[in-house]
Amino acid sequence: MIDENGHQLGILPTEDALARARTAGLDLIEISPNAQPPVCKIADYGRLKYEQSKKDKDARKKQRHVELKEVKLRPKIETHDYETKARMAERLLLDGSKIKVTIMFRGREITYTSFGRRLLDRMAEDLAPLATVEREPRLEGKNMFMIMAPRMTPTGPPKFSTPRERETKPIVHETTETTETPAKERTSA
Repeated sequence: MIDENGHQLGILPTEDALARARTAGLDLIEISPNAQPPVCKIADYGRLKYEQSKKDKDARKKQRHVELKEVKLRPKIETHDYETKARMAERLLLDGSKIKVTIMFRGREITYTSFGRRLLDRMAEDLAPLATVEREPRLEGKNMFMIMAPRMTPTGPPKFSTPRERETKPIVHETTETTETPAKERTSA
């Protein structure tokens, strides 16, 4: 048993513990019921509940809420379209969301699941500095998907989000000097 000041009183019968709590004007609260013998504390139950709710509220504030966002692809995607989707996936990962990369097969495309698998492996490789593969690619129905989670500390720069260096040619303004020619020379007969 623990008193209101936090001092251990040792093992007491239940009646004596209740009597001490009543004389102090507080409650007898069972802290650890599974311990042998059970641990009780003399304290104000309302205050204890209030402090516990404050701790829970602070824990919820500090908790990171992770959303699952989806990026959908087709197996016959072109390079530029793939880069656009990968750029979107990078942006979502940098925002702290998990991403679900889905390959949608239509019709007879389902017989060529290896193309979808290669596309998902390429996405995992391209996003490796920013994310880890949480769930390996697998086929469910006509969709193949994989889930990627952001790394706490990226191991490298983003591959697609950085603006590409464009060759910029210096703009040269040519200035030509025009001289007035006398009126006699302008007219030819």
